[in-house]
Amino acid sequence: MGIILGALFFGLAGYVGVLLAGTIRIDEPLDGAPLPSEPPVPWIVVGSAVIGALVTSSSANAGQTLLFAIVVCALAAIWCTDVRYGIVPDAFTLGPLALFFLIAVVQQNPVLFASAAVPFIPFAITAMISKGRGMGWGDVKLAALGGAVLGAPLALIAFSASCLIAVLYAYARGRHGQVIAFAPYLAGGIAIAMPLGALR
Repeated sequence: MGIILGALFFGLAGYVGVLLAGTIRIDEPLDGAPLPSEPPVPWIVVGSAVIGALVTSSSANAGQTLLFAIVVCALAAIWCTDVRYGIVPDAFTLGPLALFFLIAVVQQNPVLFASAAVPFIPFAITAMISKGRGMGWGDVKLAALGGAVLGAPLALIAFSASCLIAVLYAYARGRHGQVIAFAPYLAGGIAIAMPLGALR
């Protein structure tokens, strides 16, 4: 698949994710949810296309490219639902994660399960300690997906950078101490690191 085709395919995947997020409706805001806002849809689509160009220019095979496009679709949907409603629907995390686990079983690759567990554990502990304030269980499942997609070492680096950027952005906007939509930072970290994940 050529780079331009890959960019178009992933851009379309990102746009489909935005459309899927539009099917989620919550009438009343959840307790402790951040202030709702509209996602930057053009940036999500363009970013998806750039990720697609980078993934297809790496050594990713057709199956891996398709799998990453599915993940990009899910990440776009997660970004949109979290900034609108403060939630990360299970369908957008557990669906792709189940696909990765199925592939791991077929390929007899237990490392993938460990890769998902490594970021899952600290995120789960944080969610338990904070009782879902600031980091909910949707973020925890997203961290597990990131581990499966990127591998544990790269996922930990991507999530550390995402957390730092989230804190710095909150301080720069004068929102320290306020609840922010955290999933877009995690989703962005996964997406940006994805071309490197294709090389493993």
